[in-house]
Amino acid sequence: MILVDTDHFTVVADRRSALHERLTSRLELSGEMPAIPIISIEEQLRAWLKQIRRLSDVEKQVFPYDRLVRLLDTLAEWEIARWSETAADEFKRLRKQRVRIGTQDLKIAAIAIANDALLLSANLRDFEQVPGLRVEDWLYH
Repeated sequence: MILVDTDHFTVVADRRSALHERLTSRLELSGEMPAIPIISIEEQLRAWLKQIRRLSDVEKQVFPYDRLVRLLDTLAEWEIARWSETAADEFKRLRKQRVRIGTQDLKIAAIAIANDALLLSANLRDFEQVPGLRVEDWLYH
């Protein structure tokens, strides 16, 4: 299984991105259907909802609402890697090992380990600190 972190998912979802074609081609060549961790979906939803709430002018809310709809449409085509009891146990194990990365990133790492998945992320600095996690950056490497 290949898990796509938020940074990679954003490139896949945005056909205008300069990196879109290269990343989607590489994913197709991998022969595996990529999945997105539920934590990455949470991050995306929070960001768009926060932007909508900050805008008091309802006309200015049109763009973020439109992007939210496009996000939901895109997600409908993706497999979602769930937060499971196995992932929660892995998270607790990593916390006991004092892995020092953000909570959301640690949850994503736990989901990847629980699913024996390769995680695609541009955040190698943090994710490479997680023992047993396979992580690669297909955007810049």
